[in-house]
Amino acid sequence: MAKRPILILPDERLRAIAEPIDKIDEGIRRLAEDMLDTMYDAPGIGLAAPQVGELRRIVVMDLSKDDEPKAPIVMINPEILSYSDDTVTTEEGCLSIPELYYEVERPAEIKVRYTNLEGETVEREAGDRLAICIQHELDHLDGVLYIDYLSRLKRDRVLKKFQKQARRAG
Repeated sequence: MAKRPILILPDERLRAIAEPIDKIDEGIRRLAEDMLDTMYDAPGIGLAAPQVGELRRIVVMDLSKDDEPKAPIVMINPEILSYSDDTVTTEEGCLSIPELYYEVERPAEIKVRYTNLEGETVEREAGDRLAICIQHELDHLDGVLYIDYLSRLKRDRVLKKFQKQARRAG
Protein backbone atom coordinates (compact mmCIF):
# COMPACT_ATOMS: atom_id res chain seq x y z
CA MET A 1 0.00 0.00 0.00
CA ALA A 2 2.05 2.85 -1.33
CA LYS A 3 1.35 5.84 -3.45
CA ARG A 4 3.64 5.99 -6.48
CA PRO A 5 4.66 9.05 -8.51
CA ILE A 6 2.67 9.45 -11.73
CA LEU A 7 4.73 10.04 -14.86
CA ILE A 8 3.91 13.27 -16.67
CA LEU A 9 4.17 14.01 -20.38
CA PRO A 10 6.72 14.15 -22.09
CA ASP A 11 8.21 11.17 -20.14
CA GLU A 12 9.25 8.63 -22.80
CA ARG A 13 7.96 5.67 -20.75
CA LEU A 14 4.41 6.85 -21.52
CA ARG A 15 5.09 5.94 -25.17
CA ALA A 16 6.49 2.46 -24.45
CA ILE A 17 4.58 -0.77 -25.07
CA ALA A 18 3.93 -2.70 -21.85
CA GLU A 19 4.94 -6.35 -21.46
CA PRO A 20 2.41 -9.13 -20.75
CA ILE A 21 2.27 -10.48 -17.22
CA ASP A 22 3.12 -14.18 -17.05
CA LYS A 23 2.28 -14.90 -13.43
CA ILE A 24 0.09 -13.26 -10.81
CA ASP A 25 2.34 -13.23 -7.78
CA GLU A 26 2.72 -11.07 -4.68
CA GLY A 27 4.60 -8.43 -6.70
CA ILE A 28 1.68 -8.04 -9.14
CA ARG A 29 -0.83 -7.90 -6.28
CA ARG A 30 1.27 -5.22 -4.58
CA LEU A 31 1.54 -3.28 -7.86
CA ALA A 32 -2.27 -3.40 -8.27
CA GLU A 33 -2.75 -2.19 -4.69
CA ASP A 34 -0.20 0.62 -5.14
CA MET A 35 -1.86 1.64 -8.40
CA LEU A 36 -5.28 1.80 -6.75
CA ASP A 37 -3.87 3.87 -3.86
CA THR A 38 -2.19 6.20 -6.35
CA MET A 39 -5.35 6.52 -8.49
CA TYR A 40 -7.61 7.24 -5.50
CA ASP A 41 -5.16 9.81 -4.14
CA ALA A 42 -4.75 11.64 -7.48
CA PRO A 43 -7.87 11.52 -7.69
CA GLY A 44 -8.69 9.65 -10.89
CA ILE A 45 -10.96 6.92 -12.22
CA GLY A 46 -8.31 4.86 -14.01
CA LEU A 47 -4.57 4.22 -14.07
CA ALA A 48 -2.32 2.06 -16.23
CA ALA A 49 0.97 0.60 -14.99
CA PRO A 50 3.11 2.57 -17.49
CA GLN A 51 1.84 5.77 -15.81
CA VAL A 52 3.71 4.75 -12.65
CA GLY A 53 6.79 3.61 -14.58
CA GLU A 54 5.93 -0.11 -14.68
CA LEU A 55 5.87 -1.40 -18.25
CA ARG A 56 3.46 -4.23 -17.43
CA ARG A 57 0.01 -4.94 -18.91
CA ILE A 58 -2.17 -4.09 -15.92
CA VAL A 59 -4.74 -1.34 -15.41
CA VAL A 60 -6.94 -0.36 -12.50
CA MET A 61 -10.15 1.67 -12.46
CA ASP A 62 -13.04 2.60 -10.24
CA LEU A 63 -16.00 4.53 -11.60
CA SER A 64 -17.95 4.63 -8.33
CA LYS A 65 -19.21 8.04 -7.24
CA ASP A 66 -17.99 9.72 -4.04
CA ASP A 67 -21.10 8.70 -2.10
CA GLU A 68 -20.91 5.05 -3.23
CA PRO A 69 -18.71 2.24 -1.90
CA LYS A 70 -15.46 1.76 -3.81
CA ALA A 71 -15.71 -0.73 -6.67
CA PRO A 72 -12.15 -1.28 -7.92
CA ILE A 73 -11.52 -3.21 -11.13
CA VAL A 74 -8.09 -4.73 -11.84
CA MET A 75 -7.42 -5.95 -15.39
CA ILE A 76 -4.33 -8.00 -16.15
CA ASN A 77 -3.34 -8.55 -19.79
CA PRO A 78 -6.59 -6.95 -21.01
CA GLU A 79 -7.62 -7.02 -24.65
CA ILE A 80 -10.62 -5.57 -26.41
CA LEU A 81 -12.42 -8.29 -28.37
CA SER A 82 -14.95 -6.10 -30.17
CA TYR A 83 -16.05 -2.52 -30.64
CA SER A 84 -19.51 -1.18 -31.47
CA ASP A 85 -20.05 0.76 -34.68
CA ASP A 86 -21.77 3.48 -32.64
CA THR A 87 -19.45 6.14 -31.29
CA VAL A 88 -19.69 8.66 -28.50
CA THR A 89 -17.77 11.88 -27.93
CA THR A 90 -16.83 12.62 -24.34
CA GLU A 91 -14.45 14.89 -22.52
CA GLU A 92 -11.34 13.03 -21.39
CA GLY A 93 -8.49 13.92 -19.12
CA CYS A 94 -5.43 12.02 -17.99
CA LEU A 95 -3.40 11.92 -14.79
CA SER A 96 -0.24 12.00 -16.94
CA ILE A 97 -1.46 15.14 -18.74
CA PRO A 98 -2.79 17.08 -15.75
CA GLU A 99 -5.42 19.81 -15.89
CA LEU A 100 -6.20 19.44 -19.61
CA TYR A 101 -9.46 18.04 -20.96
CA TYR A 102 -10.46 17.47 -24.57
CA GLU A 103 -13.37 15.94 -26.46
CA VAL A 104 -12.48 12.49 -27.85
CA GLU A 105 -14.60 10.22 -30.05
CA ARG A 106 -14.49 6.49 -29.27
CA PRO A 107 -16.67 3.42 -29.80
CA ALA A 108 -19.67 3.57 -27.43
CA GLU A 109 -19.55 -0.10 -26.42
CA ILE A 110 -16.84 -2.74 -26.22
CA LYS A 111 -16.25 -6.31 -25.15
CA VAL A 112 -13.08 -6.91 -23.15
CA ARG A 113 -11.24 -9.99 -21.88
CA TYR A 114 -8.76 -9.88 -19.02
CA THR A 115 -7.42 -11.86 -16.09
CA ASN A 116 -8.40 -10.76 -12.58
CA LEU A 117 -6.18 -10.94 -9.49
CA GLU A 118 -7.53 -14.43 -8.71
CA GLY A 119 -6.21 -15.66 -12.06
CA GLU A 120 -9.67 -16.05 -13.58
CA THR A 121 -10.37 -15.06 -17.18
CA VAL A 122 -13.16 -12.51 -17.35
CA GLU A 123 -15.09 -11.41 -20.42
CA ARG A 124 -17.43 -8.48 -20.05
CA GLU A 125 -19.29 -6.02 -22.16
CA ALA A 126 -19.03 -2.36 -21.28
CA GLY A 127 -20.78 0.80 -22.34
CA ASP A 128 -20.91 4.42 -21.29
CA ARG A 129 -18.13 5.68 -18.98
CA LEU A 130 -16.74 2.19 -18.35
CA ALA A 131 -16.19 1.55 -22.08
CA ILE A 132 -14.46 4.91 -22.46
CA CYS A 133 -12.30 4.38 -19.38
CA ILE A 134 -11.25 0.88 -20.49
CA GLN A 135 -10.30 2.12 -23.97
CA HIS A 136 -8.35 5.05 -22.49
CA GLU A 137 -6.42 2.87 -20.03
CA LEU A 138 -5.70 0.07 -22.52
CA ASP A 139 -4.31 2.65 -24.94
CA HIS A 140 -1.68 3.45 -22.28
CA LEU A 141 -0.47 -0.17 -22.46
CA ASP A 142 0.40 0.42 -26.12
CA GLY A 143 2.00 3.84 -25.66
CA VAL A 144 -1.06 5.70 -26.95
CA LEU A 145 -2.33 8.82 -25.19
CA TYR A 146 -5.76 10.37 -25.56
CA ILE A 147 -4.21 13.46 -27.14
CA ASP A 148 -3.25 11.22 -30.09
CA TYR A 149 -6.94 11.35 -31.09
CA LEU A 150 -6.88 15.15 -31.34
CA SER A 151 -6.06 17.24 -34.39
CA ARG A 152 -2.36 17.59 -35.05
CA LEU A 153 -2.51 21.27 -34.11
CA LYS A 154 -4.09 20.62 -30.69
CA ARG A 155 -1.78 17.66 -29.99
CA ASP A 156 1.33 19.67 -30.89
CA ARG A 157 0.17 22.52 -28.63
CA VAL A 158 -0.21 20.12 -25.69
CA LEU A 159 3.18 18.50 -26.34
CA LYS A 160 4.93 21.88 -26.56
CA LYS A 161 3.33 23.03 -23.30
CA PHE A 162 4.50 19.94 -21.38
CA GLN A 163 7.97 19.94 -22.98
CA LYS A 164 8.36 23.56 -21.86
CA GLN A 165 7.24 22.68 -18.30
CA ALA A 166 9.67 19.74 -18.22
CA ARG A 167 12.57 21.98 -19.28
CA ARG A 168 11.70 24.50 -16.55
CA ALA A 169 11.45 21.75 -13.91
CA GLY A 170 14.61 19.95 -15.08
